[in-house]
Formats: sequence, C-alpha cells, structure tokens
Amino acid sequence: MVVGRFLGGVAALIRCPGTGEYLLLRRSPEKDFAPGGWECVTGRVDQGEGFEEALRREVREELGVEVQVDYIVGTTHFYRGEAQPENELIGVIYACSLDRPDAVRLTAEHSEHQWLSPEGIATLLTDPDPCTQWTRRVVQRAEAVRRLLPGELLRYYHEAGFELD
Repeated sequence: MVVGRFLGGVAALIRCPGTGEYLLLRRSPEKDFAPGGWECVTGRVDQGEGFEEALRREVREELGVEVQVDYIVGTTHFYRGEAQPENELIGVIYACSLDRPDAVRLTAEHSEHQWLSPEGIATLLTDPDPCTQWTRRVVQRAEAVRRLLPGELLRYYHEAGFELD
C-alpha cells in the first residue's frame, strides 16, 4: 500500500438556540465542487492549524460572525471529486450556536442562506446528490446528539473546547 496524503476539513452546522433553526448556505454557482448545493460552513484546515481554530476561522471568513462551539457531530471521509489522493478529505463536523441570526453576512462563496427547522431542512434537501444527502444526514445526526447530550457535558465543552494541547 502506498502511503498518501489527505486534506483536513471542518464543518460548522450552526443553530439558533432561540428558534431551533439551522443555517443552510447555498454554494455559489461559480464553485468548482457542488455548485448551487445547500451546505453548512465548510473549509479546509490550514497547515499549522488545529481543527477548532480552523472552524472558527472558516466561520469568520464565510459569515463574519463568532459562534459558540457546542459539540462534535461526527467525522467524515470523502473525495472532493474523483477518488484520487489529492482529493481525499478527512473532516470533523461541529455543532455550533449563534444567538444573532441577523448578524450573518455572506461572502462570494455562497449565493443565499436560509434558517430552517429540521423539518424544513428535510423538505428542502431532497435531491439525491451526495452533497445534499450528506448535509441532510449531518442535521439528522446533530438533532439526535443534541437530544441525548447532558447539559453538564455541553457546559464542559463550552468552557474547555475540544483541542487537547
């Protein structure tokens, strides 16, 4: 087996605690991967960065806001395009909170955004393409974990974060 390299990635699924709605972003039609698809904030981990640091940077770059990182939804492995080593990505998906949904400012990466309930997301995300179905599964998983997560553990994550220095 040949040892290769892969990219690190992060995703921030952002929820407004006051309404229970999640932020979905439509990828710009000019994007090289999944143009026009609905997603959460996603991005790559830069050299010298940890996952949580990359997450916060990506959210600031794409939305102009700071979020509260709540918990880890899960991990992901996929190829951004053809199944070639240079397209391989390993990522961590975080559930985050934003108290002020009106503070979101889109950049050229996204053409529009919507705040939707989990039911609204299930209605919107019906295309069979892998990107859409991935986003749908992320929301479903986040909802399941949120229901099971003890408040004491959530408070611990808020204080301690996730990076082990």
